[in-house]
Amino acid sequence: MTNLSVNVNKVALIRNSRKGEVPCIENFSRICIQNGAKGITVHPRPDLRHIRPYDLELLSKVTNELDVEFNIEGNPFEGSSGDYPGFMNLVENFIPTQCTLVPDASDQLTSDHGWNVLTEKKRLTPIIQQLSSLKIRTVLFIDHDIDQLEAAKEIGVDRVEIYTGPFAKAFKDNDLKVINDYQEAIDFTKSINLELNAGHDLSLLNLEKFLSLGDIEEVSIGHALVSEALISGLSDTIKNYIKLTNKKL
Repeated sequence: MTNLSVNVNKVALIRNSRKGEVPCIENFSRICIQNGAKGITVHPRPDLRHIRPYDLELLSKVTNELDVEFNIEGNPFEGSSGDYPGFMNLVENFIPTQCTLVPDASDQLTSDHGWNVLTEKKRLTPIIQQLSSLKIRTVLFIDHDIDQLEAAKEIGVDRVEIYTGPFAKAFKDNDLKVINDYQEAIDFTKSINLELNAGHDLSLLNLEKFLSLGDIEEVSIGHALVSEALISGLSDTIKNYIKLTNKKL
């Protein structure tokens, strides 16, 4: 079984397009959890275009109350800027279940590549040790590259989150070579006893195929899920994802 963590950034983006708190991130998150989601993911960025610091306090309380995981993702080297207190300050203030480290630039629209662990290990290792001391599960967002997966294992992360943007494109184009490359990467993570999460551009159309490639602990899905919910309704959309993540493949 694979856990579904719902990324609520897109809901916050819609809310922030006007004054007020509509749509309500708390209500959205509660509906997701009540219908089977096992976690809530946020990716606060320095420009505050979607998730804002006060959202983390609210969602930390909601996930704790409903006994599901809270995942904060972002670049650990983003310092304070204006009303943004800095990524690691947010993590230390709200102590999520899981922290996913992502190499996003400040002005990046969305995550589109993983860490080069081979060149960044000296910078990443103290961050991983700091998160470990706080008893936070630490995840590195990386590409489907065996050398990077091996390097991630060596610096002591608890899991990796494999970037699935290229998989989604390969699925759409029926590019069997890229899909096979993902299969090999997933097999390799299992062989070195490294737990695996996945995220980016996964949807109801391609998720079943991706999960058939191997053991995945968690998928984090936001953009596609919110878009699908606009058509089918949030509760039904979450239930459709849960059918796929609970399916024995």
